[in-house]
Amino acid sequence: MSANFRVALKKVVDYSYDIEIGETLFNSLIEDLKRGIVENVSKFAVITDSKVEALYGQALLEQMIQNGFHAELFSFPAGEKSKTRETKAQLEDQLLSRSYGRDCCIIAVGGGAVTDLGGFLAGTFGRGVPSLNYATTLLAAADASIGGKTGVNTPVATNLIGVFHQPKKVYIDLAAWRTLPVRELRSGLAETIKHACIADAGFFEFLERNMDKVVSSEGELVLDREVCEQIALHNCEIKYSVVEKDELENNLRQILNLGHTAGRALEALSGYELLHGEAIAIGLAIQVRLAEQMGFVSSDEKLRVIALLQKAGLPTEIPATITDRMLIDKMYTDKKCVMGLYGLCSKRE
Repeated sequence: MSANFRVALKKVVDYSYDIEIGETLFNSLIEDLKRGIVENVSKFAVITDSKVEALYGQALLEQMIQNGFHAELFSFPAGEKSKTRETKAQLEDQLLSRSYGRDCCIIAVGGGAVTDLGGFLAGTFGRGVPSLNYATTLLAAADASIGGKTGVNTPVATNLIGVFHQPKKVYIDLAAWRTLPVRELRSGLAETIKHACIADAGFFEFLERNMDKVVSSEGELVLDREVCEQIALHNCEIKYSVVEKDELENNLRQILNLGHTAGRALEALSGYELLHGEAIAIGLAIQVRLAEQMGFVSSDEKLRVIALLQKAGLPTEIPATITDRMLIDKMYTDKKCVMGLYGLCSKRE
């Protein structure tokens, strides 16, 4: 004999949140906290990296303390190499040692690695605590801080371990872009170009016309305010339009991974010497060349994509140190590879 008992847990949850785009948004964040954007919170953990700590992390911490909030800052070494389970465990141990519990809120301040790691931390600490993302890079604004995908890298693959955890709000600080090295800014443009490729021909044309108002051909930051606002807004709109239909990446959301199967493999194979956006740019170039071979895009469309990547100062060729065999083998470990790669590695031109 056996007995059965059904556990009924049907529920409707509203994970909606706002994205605020502007310059120098600390005051806005503080006012949101005063209005109770996160409930039942008595302690705040500001998570950042060693680069952003001096630029923004410490300043936000001081402003929060001045406004009566119990907050502490937790920092880890900057770079994709630090986005690991070990770093997450170290942050968890630091939180525990300072008596943080389920009544805390995580505020991730920085670029993609910070928001990925901070979001994963928030999604699992105390079985889930609220979080806010304060994006200081174009890459974070375009991709990592929006949509709720969080995770860490392992020696086998990137972002294979993580959770979906939506923030309570995202702040995109355009003023912070002026502090970026030009290479970091260009890295974020790769995700922006990806969004235009998958969803908005008009936005693609806008980028073709205005790329020199973001970064010059000589490699200098220009960062026209109006153009940057449009880039940030269109990135959010495009990503939202996809995430709204497929939050947990069961089907449609996979289109946001354009360029990422080859790109993530290249990123790891380079020992993270390639920045995320640089690797994705090469991945996009690989896929658009394949798409032309398979009849999905015209030769002119292929050339336009590659030309826009190059106008942004991004690489479009596989590094000579990485062989096709190495790339194919690494791509098989990608979390999006289900039924094989179908020849994702093209012949080098």
